[in-house]
Amino acid sequence: MREPRHLRPFSELRHLGPFSGLAELAERRHGLFPEAAPGPALRKAAREAIGTLDLAAGDVRVERSWTTQDLSGEELSWSVGFGPRTHAYLLKPRDAEGPLPGVLALHCHAGMKWAGKEKIADGPEPATPEVLRLREQIYGGRAYASELARRGFAVLVPDVIGWGSRRFDPADMPERVLAQANDPGMSEADRYDVAAGHHEHVLEKYCTLLGTSLAGVVAGEDLAAAAYLRSRPDIGRIGCVGLSGGGLRAGLLGAFDTEVAAVAVAAMVSTYRELLDGYVAGHTWMFFPPGLSRVCDWPALVAARAPEPLLVMYGERDQLFPSAGMHAAHEAIARRHPGGGYEGVFFDAPHVFDVPMQEHAFTWLERHLGG
Repeated sequence: MREPRHLRPFSELRHLGPFSGLAELAERRHGLFPEAAPGPALRKAAREAIGTLDLAAGDVRVERSWTTQDLSGEELSWSVGFGPRTHAYLLKPRDAEGPLPGVLALHCHAGMKWAGKEKIADGPEPATPEVLRLREQIYGGRAYASELARRGFAVLVPDVIGWGSRRFDPADMPERVLAQANDPGMSEADRYDVAAGHHEHVLEKYCTLLGTSLAGVVAGEDLAAAAYLRSRPDIGRIGCVGLSGGGLRAGLLGAFDTEVAAVAVAAMVSTYRELLDGYVAGHTWMFFPPGLSRVCDWPALVAARAPEPLLVMYGERDQLFPSAGMHAAHEAIARRHPGGGYEGVFFDAPHVFDVPMQEHAFTWLERHLGG
């Protein structure tokens, strides 16, 4: 499979300045972003490159349950073998009967780690001011996982390492990390999020030293959650959806779990090479696991499950991705789905998963999963 090359001189790269030649040298030496066809070989190589952990959701418990006018909810918890227990919301239409199509709704990064599942799903308590603020900024003011459950899906929304129930105790963070978050005018949650942003660099160092990566750990936890959801007798076919960091998680999950029937990614797909010109700093370490760039480009991994159903939603005004990178990614993914199966949609939107995008994704999931 030949990839069209739209190369810019590396000497022009922002944020590297006179060191931009490093990129050209590395590309010549390591053959970065190689052509990669969909299939088991690519999925296996990528899974090994990022050090994906083999995890399982053990000792699953129902911590509490609740009902609203139209939904029933459970807060579940399980152990993946290390760290605090993972907590997750499972939301269904109230009084639903029979197996329902399942969706793993994957919370974003968004620089907010105090909360995880609460960012996209309503629980038994009202959302905090910080969560409501975030929802207004990027989710059109609503908890989209709850809205998806109202459409006839069973929606599982788990926390993942570093977020919510899986967040780190500040007492375990280095002093220099905590020193970055000492503004007394901020809320406890906002101070934690500042510290957690700096702590992510520390966490990635540990992961790399331990032969994995933050992406590999997160993917392992999401694979465990998907396997649990699929194992339930009240669940039929399953899919996944997420924005930004959640879209990254959806892309990895779809690539590594062939039993996920449909994958929807919002605002998280671009070619890696186009990101080099000033777009690296704005992203999480999860997007740059060491070794992956020697295996494939990001769009190739997102499309590694071709020709299975894949929806990618792009924001024409997305400030975190260059337009050229998004359009090149769209072309690369489309080439890998010559018989269909891929739908790429460009919205007149910034880096969001707003109501029009959500409604498009809901309809697409209904078409591919039922509901």
